[in-house]
Amino acid sequence: MAEDSPVDDIDRELLALLTQDARRTFSDMAGAVGLSVAAVKRRVDRLRETGVITGFTVQVDHAKLGWGVEAFTEVRYAGTTAVQDIVATASTIPDVQAVYTIAGDPDALVQVRVRDLAHLQATIDRLRRAGTVTGTKTLMVLGRWAKPM
Repeated sequence: MAEDSPVDDIDRELLALLTQDARRTFSDMAGAVGLSVAAVKRRVDRLRETGVITGFTVQVDHAKLGWGVEAFTEVRYAGTTAVQDIVATASTIPDVQAVYTIAGDPDALVQVRVRDLAHLQATIDRLRRAGTVTGTKTLMVLGRWAKPM
């Protein structure tokens, strides 16, 4: 374990296993990493206590819920707009999933999830009217890949 790193290789393996399936049992993980069930529990508890693990989530198939269109909208704001105002105006829109404030141009990247293209257009129009927005550019997601731990 590196002196400045809060995790070692076994912790990384446990994090990868939990990332694949947050409901994985300690017993299952113990067999995968070659430790006892108690040792795995202690490690996971420590990762939670130190804030490395911040929670356990569920992955949802949004298309099966009728929200199959995902897009990212680059948003530009007036130069005097405070970061908290950027987040506040974008996050009030129900279809916004996340707001990322970023360095450079644009000022924010807004993730939206909608039912169809008409709904996307309405959401973008609403975003354009929020706060001091000076411009947008929207990129539709065609596919998604996430790097495993």
